[in-house]
Amino acid sequence: MRRISILGSTGSIGTQALSVAALHADQFRVVALTAHSNYAMLFEQVRRFRPEIAGLTVPIPMELIPSDLRFCEWVFGREALTICAKADVDDVLVSVVGMAGLESVLAALESGKRVLLANKEALVAGGHLVTEAAAKVGKNALLPVDSEHSAIFQCLEGSAGNPISKIILTCSGGPFRTWPKEDIRSATKAQALKHPNWVMGQKITIDSATLFNKALEVIEAKWLFHVEHRDIQVVVHPQSVIHSGVVFADGALLAQLGTPDMRLPILYAMSYPKRLPTGGEPLDLFSLGALTFEKPDEIRFPSLRMAREALENGGAAGCILNAANEVAVAHLLSSGEQSPMTVGKIYEVVEETLMQIGHLPASTLEEVLEADRRAREIANERLKSL
Repeated sequence: MRRISILGSTGSIGTQALSVAALHADQFRVVALTAHSNYAMLFEQVRRFRPEIAGLTVPIPMELIPSDLRFCEWVFGREALTICAKADVDDVLVSVVGMAGLESVLAALESGKRVLLANKEALVAGGHLVTEAAAKVGKNALLPVDSEHSAIFQCLEGSAGNPISKIILTCSGGPFRTWPKEDIRSATKAQALKHPNWVMGQKITIDSATLFNKALEVIEAKWLFHVEHRDIQVVVHPQSVIHSGVVFADGALLAQLGTPDMRLPILYAMSYPKRLPTGGEPLDLFSLGALTFEKPDEIRFPSLRMAREALENGGAAGCILNAANEVAVAHLLSSGEQSPMTVGKIYEVVEETLMQIGHLPASTLEEVLEADRRAREIANERLKSL
């Protein structure tokens, strides 16, 4: 039985991780749970899974903790993530949103835990810090949970040590796949939140609409699989059946197929190297119909270009890109119907922030956090002028 800590247990990934943990209660023991501010849902999770530690990063008075839930240790504030990352567990699922994920990942790795990574910021902002820490823990200390990176990892399991010639990173294209550039730029929050295939949190849904999600995944793939960005090919695949693949020197392409169900990559990371039933329906090839593929348009979706430029520029460019995007997306999500904030403003804020800051070092965690702080400050200033 593997002991697991779930950071971000009330989010989309966290709740699905708990659902498969419950399905295989003989395989997993939930030891620690954290949430940001949704204490009502966390209370129900604690009541059901009875962890040893529970935490909220937004503190609440201890008297609000129901008496029947005081059997476990309660921790509050930002340190709740670190405490639960260092708990007596085998695996730490990091599914928190934002830069808090980087510190959580490093804390888990530094204490010798296997990290199941569902946080993009950790590798995008601090790729070399995370990969160096993972290398000290050992092989497969860092297992991807994103469906695309999980697919690539699964394909590499059959590589017999052969090097990758190219990574194929698929994406659905989001709700604006066929929209003209001008319409994308003026698109609203409501339009961006209508993803055609996946049910996800609001932030990642907006990122999927702008393709910043895929841009961040290009940066992640560079660090996870030790490849150059020119060897990562983004392919628009609207059906979301082929989750990604790898090409080898002989031209063979191995790809992983499945239904658009996040329980598969979550459970694969949790149970690796085992494969366990997810509780969902397997892929039915006879019902698929046609599978189609398109080249991404970096004119309509400049996020992909920005990611490649960030990798070329090095230093803290990935961190700056991520921070500015996060600020702009949060602004869009909090905007009202009459707000001038549109999807197109996200691209503008990110590019202008990158240009204004220029090159910053990112050799230490402190330098990464400072770059993140500066990027957020500049992005917020830019948004005030809208």
